Amino acid sequence: MDVLILPRVQLYRRAAELFAEAANRAVRARGRFTVALSGGKTPVPLYRLLAEEFADAIPWDRTEVFFGDERCVPPSHPDSNFGMVYESLLRVVNVPPPNVHRMRGEIDPETAAREYALEIRQVFALEPDQVPQFDLILLGMGEDGHTASLFPGSQIAAAASGIAAAPYVPKLGAHRLTLTPPVIARARMLMLLVTGREKADALKRVLEDQYDPARCPAQLARTAEGKVVFLVDEDAAAHLSPAQPGYTT
Repeated sequence: MDVLILPRVQLYRRAAELFAEAANRAVRARGRFTVALSGGKTPVPLYRLLAEEFADAIPWDRTEVFFGDERCVPPSHPDSNFGMVYESLLRVVNVPPPNVHRMRGEIDPETAAREYALEIRQVFALEPDQVPQFDLILLGMGEDGHTASLFPGSQIAAAASGIAAAPYVPKLGAHRLTLTPPVIARARMLMLLVTGREKADALKRVLEDQYDPARCPAQLARTAEGKVVFLVDEDAAAHLSPAQPGYTT
């Protein structure tokens, strides 16, 4: 696990470089690039950078785009993760429309989760007991240590198997759609973007406290099979202990 502590502008550029490297490596090895994108505000500058300066560095025509989580709203809603990613990235780059796989937040959550799991099984040609291996899963982290839509105390155990789930999040009073911990853990690469001083306490818990993903779901990254990179700005890193193994400035 690598923790890169960078000024925010450099953080997004390094994230874009890693994204492009992962995409091209996947296409060389397997003929396509499978990526699950994150929502929220944090990745927006990354998506804009990918759509502009890095547009020609990524084989978009061989990219299969999925989503790590979604709010239970229509794609036109301002809270939709798909809507945000479409406006900042997908409407600009040349991903074939059949290669964009969104979670249907506008329908019954349990039905949407089952449909998404089935769609992933079909795209990855999985057997019933298999879990997909994404080339890259991009994640964020909230002030409470949640990642994707796996929140502390939000039925994380119920989302601990399968491919997609629709856990109820008490603090939000709503269901969310999310990829499950086994899917996150199996990715060839996890990249977590963490910015802002308001996340400094949570980041310290994620990286340095005893492992307890039910309390701090972003700790799931610590047990991932593939490469794990935390890209952290200086504000979010404010409470980290100095000179820890894997921390790079």
